[in-house]
Amino acid sequence: MEFHIPIQTPSLATLFFLSLFLYYVLWRRNNNLKRQPPMPAGSWPILGHINLLRGTKIPHIVLANLADEYGPIFTVKFGIRQVLVVSSRETAKECLIHNDKVFVNRPLTVAVKHLAYNSAMFGFAPYGPYWRELRKITTLKLLSNHRLEILKHVRIFEVRDAIKSIYNRWACARKDIEHDNGVMVEMAHWFGNINLKVIVKLIAGSISEELFQNEEYDQFYKCISEFFHYFGVFNISDAFSFMRWLDIGTHEKAMKRVAKELDQIIQGWLDKHRRVCESGYQDKCKQDFMDGLLDTLDTTHENLSKFDLDTIIKATCLNIILAASDTSTVTLTWTLSLLLNNRCILKKVQHELETHIGRQRQVNESDLKNLVYLNATLKEAMRLYPAGPLSVPREAITDSYICGYHVPRGTQLFVNLYKIQRDPSIWSDPDEFHPERFLTTHKAVDVRGQSFELLPFGSGRRMCPGMSFAFQIILFTLANLLHGFEITTPLDELVDMTESFGLTNEKATPLKAILTPRLSGYLYSSTNNVE
Repeated sequence: MEFHIPIQTPSLATLFFLSLFLYYVLWRRNNNLKRQPPMPAGSWPILGHINLLRGTKIPHIVLANLADEYGPIFTVKFGIRQVLVVSSRETAKECLIHNDKVFVNRPLTVAVKHLAYNSAMFGFAPYGPYWRELRKITTLKLLSNHRLEILKHVRIFEVRDAIKSIYNRWACARKDIEHDNGVMVEMAHWFGNINLKVIVKLIAGSISEELFQNEEYDQFYKCISEFFHYFGVFNISDAFSFMRWLDIGTHEKAMKRVAKELDQIIQGWLDKHRRVCESGYQDKCKQDFMDGLLDTLDTTHENLSKFDLDTIIKATCLNIILAASDTSTVTLTWTLSLLLNNRCILKKVQHELETHIGRQRQVNESDLKNLVYLNATLKEAMRLYPAGPLSVPREAITDSYICGYHVPRGTQLFVNLYKIQRDPSIWSDPDEFHPERFLTTHKAVDVRGQSFELLPFGSGRRMCPGMSFAFQIILFTLANLLHGFEITTPLDELVDMTESFGLTNEKATPLKAILTPRLSGYLYSSTNNVE
């Protein structure tokens, strides 16, 4: 049998390859037609825009300056990573509300791997059942308004105890040198101690008391500072994973050390909680957050994630401690710095405190709602110096279009709060400290994620769940401090407002202030809740 090739076969083959070629051309054309966000000039081969952040340059300021040239939405390349930077109220709303389901993940970085228990911290976990469940448990058992009211005695005690310690130092110094000079206090450390003690007691209860009575506390405090430093440092292996083995800058080695030290401390608390539970002496009415996690997750953690029970509990507790202590400390430090550089506003705040509270008692939490000028002052400080000026990075889980631009899956998102909250088209005299704006032109602007010109706690699904707690402890601490003391700077000098490099926006230099009591001595001796 003979096999004959039909004469038309070569024509069909030609047609096939021609069709394939046309498909390729059209595919390239369609891809090219996808409108890309602007990209700043000066990108280096392979490295991308890493050179823009070399040295001691502050990322949110560098990116804010680029927005002046390239507009409110643009992309930069950090090695193989593409980052979308949005710098206006409209673009932020487009990403965080209209495309919230797109930018709902967190990037998996070297810092997340080592410092965040490989995404077991729910704040850095991918979007999904694990993140939803841990966030829900945290809100119900610690951050709900009901729980915050039940536990308010803890924050009241710690704030008043810290106020009392300053007064006692002043009284001792006055007795020794026989004059009325104030005492020098490093304020960021003072604020940090209050915030850390409050949140640790809420997490670990009475078991944590031992931490505050030995050298382990100083190490714990130091590790938390290092955590935020290394989380904010640019790691070259995040841009080029194949270079990870080099550990340039030895950042990864340092991250492992910090993670190990923090883990050992939290594991010690967890072991003690288990021993108390096994002894049968646990008071169910006095359960702390770690107790609640043990009860809730004991039988459900296996269906929740790949992580073991201890890892979930340690990661969740440490997540809350880190988030609650550092951001509140940063906000308080910047607020007081601004007040010391604007003494007329400081006097207005103290006048309001005297008007509503007087000098015959301490500030109570029930007073805070009446302190409208203090509330406006705090909002204005958060506007000028947000604790997380680039927000926490997000990552796109699908391709999308943002403001008409094509954004591919895997693109990281930076929301430049620093730039948005100083936008001159929204804020008159945007670089000036002017709390009155929140009593007049911007009275309706809030910090709860719906006013996109002011987003210190973020917005959308992944906004900060501890917003109410943070605002409460910050206001209460600030009110008691300003009500209880006259505050000046050494030699009446202006405070240095230089910012530093990190995940949170810490001051580059310590804030040292001189405090002198302004109330009757007996008021400083009380640490009880007087409502």
